[in-house]
Amino acid sequence: MIERYVLGLDEVDGAQLAVVGGKGAQLGGLSRIEGVRVPAGFCVTTAAFRRIMREAQAVDERLDRLSRLNPDDREAIGTLSAEIRRDIEGITVPDDLGTAIVRALARLGGDAGYAVRSSATAEDLPTASFAGQQDTYLNVRGPDAVLRHVVRCWASLFTDRAVSYRQRNGIDHRKVLMAVVVQRMVVPQVAGVLFTADPVSGNRKVATVDASFGLGEALVSGRVNPDVFRVRDEEVVTRTIASKRITIQAVPEGGIRDVPVDPERREQPALTDPQLLRLVRLGRRIAEHFGRPQDIEWCLADDDFQIVQSRPITTLFPVPAVDDGENHVYVSVGHQQMMTDPMKPLGLSFWQMTTPRPMAEAGGRLFVDVTRALAAPTSRAALLKTMDRSDPLIRDALETVLERADFVRSVPDEGPGWAPMGSGGPAPVEADPAVVTELIERGRASVAAAGRDIRSRSGPALFDFVRTDIEELRRLLFDPRSLQVIMAGMEAAWWLNDRLQEWLGEKNVADTLTQSVPHNVTAEMGLALLDVADVIRPHPEVVAFLHEVEGDGFLDELARLQGGPEARDAILAFLDRYGMRCVGEIDITRPRWSERPGTLVPLILGNVRNFGPGAGRQRFEQGRQEAEQKEREVLERLRALPDGARKADEAKRMIDRVRTFSGYREYPKYGMVSRYLEYKQALLAEADRLVRSGVLRDREDIFYLRFEELHEVVRTNRVDHRLLDARREEFDSYLALTPPRVLTSDGEAVAGAYRRDDVPTGALSGLPVSAGTVEGRARVVLDLAEADLEPGDILVTTHTDPSWTPLFVAVSGLVTEVGGLMTHGAVIAREYGLPAVVGVLDATRQISDGQRIRVHGTDGYVEILS
Repeated sequence: MIERYVLGLDEVDGAQLAVVGGKGAQLGGLSRIEGVRVPAGFCVTTAAFRRIMREAQAVDERLDRLSRLNPDDREAIGTLSAEIRRDIEGITVPDDLGTAIVRALARLGGDAGYAVRSSATAEDLPTASFAGQQDTYLNVRGPDAVLRHVVRCWASLFTDRAVSYRQRNGIDHRKVLMAVVVQRMVVPQVAGVLFTADPVSGNRKVATVDASFGLGEALVSGRVNPDVFRVRDEEVVTRTIASKRITIQAVPEGGIRDVPVDPERREQPALTDPQLLRLVRLGRRIAEHFGRPQDIEWCLADDDFQIVQSRPITTLFPVPAVDDGENHVYVSVGHQQMMTDPMKPLGLSFWQMTTPRPMAEAGGRLFVDVTRALAAPTSRAALLKTMDRSDPLIRDALETVLERADFVRSVPDEGPGWAPMGSGGPAPVEADPAVVTELIERGRASVAAAGRDIRSRSGPALFDFVRTDIEELRRLLFDPRSLQVIMAGMEAAWWLNDRLQEWLGEKNVADTLTQSVPHNVTAEMGLALLDVADVIRPHPEVVAFLHEVEGDGFLDELARLQGGPEARDAILAFLDRYGMRCVGEIDITRPRWSERPGTLVPLILGNVRNFGPGAGRQRFEQGRQEAEQKEREVLERLRALPDGARKADEAKRMIDRVRTFSGYREYPKYGMVSRYLEYKQALLAEADRLVRSGVLRDREDIFYLRFEELHEVVRTNRVDHRLLDARREEFDSYLALTPPRVLTSDGEAVAGAYRRDDVPTGALSGLPVSAGTVEGRARVVLDLAEADLEPGDILVTTHTDPSWTPLFVAVSGLVTEVGGLMTHGAVIAREYGLPAVVGVLDATRQISDGQRIRVHGTDGYVEILS
């Protein structure tokens, strides 16, 4: 019975996380790897901690109070955490527990110095390291001191930093338990940290070693600058030798102290090259054992490496699974689709079913493997040209990879290679509006038929229908005629910008010429919500009611108010046409506006406050008149040039083409998300049946299954709940990751850069996508639901998709971190005449909310004003 409180490290493995905590489980796993030396020790298990907490009755009431505190109330958290620590530290260790610990010490040698280390159950996990949240004590000597420090480790579960971390991450304080690891002290000549993958770039083939003299505490605490080495393929590729002025050493009476380093040793490398390579090989063995890159703490004593900790590097972006031994280069799909958040498995599988190009998965995101395209000259040129138009940072990142001549092997041109979708076939010669009208009507009819037919399907027959209908969706999305219309609008805009800059010296003229084009379903949506505000504005009782709305069940209540029926009908009419939209709409699992109409309420109220009656029609008409005025001005200036009649005629044909065709570009995606809503509603009906029959615990469990997996669950009425739980945990870990624009099979996230000399010092470079210059207050918005904009504000955000369009009517300019010439934010900014710069790296961190900024939409940079 007593022994359950203490387990030797040789009795522990990774499966005993709940018993010995993350650090203890990792050390137990390390001690089982052949050739890896781990200092001898034992774990005081979580059973001991649970017993202590049962006896600390005052702690229970304080934990209740702690759980109710706001994570930002640091003063209250600090006060309550200190009280809990005092309660725990005041406990006397029970005799039987103390005896078990002292016996374990005796088996290790008794009089030695020991490291007493906290090991919480939420620590050193594959998805979160929690590093540094709890305490470690070095060179503790004597049984009484060890017992005292074990208690201090238990109390350190409630340090301010640990409590705040759990509060912010929604972790229940009662569900995290504390074990304690006690190990014989190693007295090293050198200690440090080894990352088996480069923690900055993510490259799995580059190891980074930080090293300094003495105990590693000096390095971990940041008190000394370490030597830094980078190792690749058995070669030390870079080394930075620091001036090491102090070392921390253990002292005979216990504890540690600073010791000055002799001046002649300060500039000497802490490790020799042979030692470095031996350490890296050891680290690779550890990483291979645990199946992922590791952050390893090590000591070197008498030319013998000992490992005192290894934890997963949780910040690395995962690498797409491939086992062909070849190098691969991947481009992010999310950066092209304005959706860099992770997608749930059902969303990933639907997107892969919808698009014909094969895609790789990593970190809940999708990537296109462009290795073959980069290998051949013609396809390489086509890819780089396309990327230059859509995202210059991707192009620059790809060129960075190509500069490493050994990574992508060059091959001669063979076959069609890579080409952007829709680039094949001639574009329409004349601007015929009937072509656009026909395509739109065909798409609407197809969606209506799919919605009508799907309602009679259920069970396995539903999945057969969806598979067949997705083929129809793909036929519409990639219909050559539809793609030719889209390309005609894009190429006309590019022609106008290139030629008119050459002939008239004016940049980005097409931006003004494309304002208020017909048939832009996304731009029309933003104006339609202004019309909803027109219906609501005359009814103060409705406006007051909407200010108090919480949740989504408010529409029926509206009918009881003066003007409520009209308001409800206006909102329902809007939802009937646009209710399939939402933030991240390419992920079928995301809640749609029709499912959560409360999402629209702040946007409607903003329009009520900021605009007068008829603003939607006025906005469209103003843009149309500005475009017409620009057309007249451009043609008049061209006619005055040499050969002016020909130039004006060519420009007029392109202006007609861009105004006829460019609005259609938003329709195919609109049709796709309309279909997605029909699929989703039908699948959720199946999920409800599975919940009623006890197969699923919750209807949204289906979001964590791929399409074929869900089909099998519906067919068999059986599901693996462990798989669902693992997928949820995996998805939650992906939320913390930032996907790179370009990723290699080595795991390297390759960052692109703007290589320009035309940007003022201190300005933020980006891609110019909508001409004009505007100055105003920056509003940094990361969540659409929390946007609080006033006329004249400049919207600064990570990226936008069609669901953000209603905000565009209220702002005077746009800055995003992600985007290209033809992505959503750029298209709608031009439609509304908003100066816009996209692809501004870290814009939401470099620009503070409320700062005054100037957006140069013609030249592509942002100035932060004093």
